Amino acid sequence: MPPLKTRFAPSPTGFLHIGGARTALFNYLYARRHGGSFLLRIEDTDRERSTEASTKAILDSMKWLGMDWDEGPYFQSERTEIYRGHVDRLLAEGKAYRCDCPPELLDAKREAALKADGKVMYDGHCRERIDVDPSKPHVVRFKGPKTGQTVVHDLLRGDVSFENSDLDDLILLRSDGGPMYNFVVVVDDILMEITHVIRGDDHLTNTPRQIQLYEALGAPLPQFAHVPMILGQDKKRLSKRHGATSVESYREAGYLPEALVNFLARLGWSHGDQEIFTLAELVEHFDLDGVGRSAGVFNADKLLWLNAHYIKECPREHLASLVRPFVEAKGYDAADTAKLETLVEVFRSRCKLLSEFADKAAPYYVRPLELQPDDARKQLTAAVAPVLEDLLQAFRAAPAWTVEALGEAFHAVVEGKHGLKIGKAAQPLRVSLVGTTVSPGIFETLVLVGRDWALERIERGIAYARANPA
Repeated sequence: MPPLKTRFAPSPTGFLHIGGARTALFNYLYARRHGGSFLLRIEDTDRERSTEASTKAILDSMKWLGMDWDEGPYFQSERTEIYRGHVDRLLAEGKAYRCDCPPELLDAKREAALKADGKVMYDGHCRERIDVDPSKPHVVRFKGPKTGQTVVHDLLRGDVSFENSDLDDLILLRSDGGPMYNFVVVVDDILMEITHVIRGDDHLTNTPRQIQLYEALGAPLPQFAHVPMILGQDKKRLSKRHGATSVESYREAGYLPEALVNFLARLGWSHGDQEIFTLAELVEHFDLDGVGRSAGVFNADKLLWLNAHYIKECPREHLASLVRPFVEAKGYDAADTAKLETLVEVFRSRCKLLSEFADKAAPYYVRPLELQPDDARKQLTAAVAPVLEDLLQAFRAAPAWTVEALGEAFHAVVEGKHGLKIGKAAQPLRVSLVGTTVSPGIFETLVLVGRDWALERIERGIAYARANPA
């Protein structure tokens, strides 16, 4: 038996789709689980739609998800002569033929077939011809068998049979000499010694045609596994109407790669009742017998729950490095690493997305601060102005700008001098500091805002309170 080898072969016509990412992950995990290798191939034969930007986006998404490949990336656009050589071989062996039927004739036949029985297939007009001029425009078609059946031995579905009479004569080369997908994928899988083809079940109807090409080229078949597709909550195929569908969009929204990998692995695969998996655990447990036969349903709430879990578990220093780009994208200066690490530690239990940290961190980076009108009117009243004035003086005189020193000063003023409960002064102080009644502990908030900004904001709070008739 040859060494086990899987592959992921995306078309670079856009970002890496969630469905493609799951296919890549299943191939990656299966190879790692069984000590095999994982190959990456870029299927860029669609010259008009394939772009370098899309290729880069796909590679970046793969790396971000942590799926390293052992071979590649190979590019089909660089292998055209290899494909043409295999076409010449099939022509020489009488397993392919040239077809010069004009496009307008084929269109007319297609229209007639649709009106007759809806079965659109090439009628084989050129199948036995030997007079097609190779110097004039033509395509090359595969001369597939027209009797009997082709059986797909699928690792997930069992045997799936197709009547050969229902299978069209595939075009191998277009009239411009460009090779077609169903042909080049077979040639590549043969030459690259792919032993297992794990892909979406939308490819199942391509498989009997590809099996015939394997047989025509005298190559052993790989094992096939066609994974059920991903559906939206409405049980329809996942698309943009369900929200973001690319890996890049989830990355930009503030999801962690660990969360997305965990989520994608569980979309159609299970291992007992376990929900949380590290990548190492996925490699240890993944196998095709755990893949379900029905489509996986994309549950955005579950993904968000997983992301919140990984945010809570993420080491502080690493989490701060992940949050920094989101904070800087807001225009804030996040150079103070200690401050940023403190902020992420305070807010990690309140955030489900990395992007939410930037929103919650705004009061600690923005100057001047905008007060929330309702909170300010309710909390910053003339009655509280004297308390804030005394707190301002006490904070200015504090021996250090620390939670402990500020706490002592606060209690001395609020409880000792004014005889108030903590909340009566904490909320007005909080609104002065961050513009709203929601923040971390009041002493932590003072430290995070910083001495100069805190004193400045308390002064403004006092001015507001004096002018507030409430």
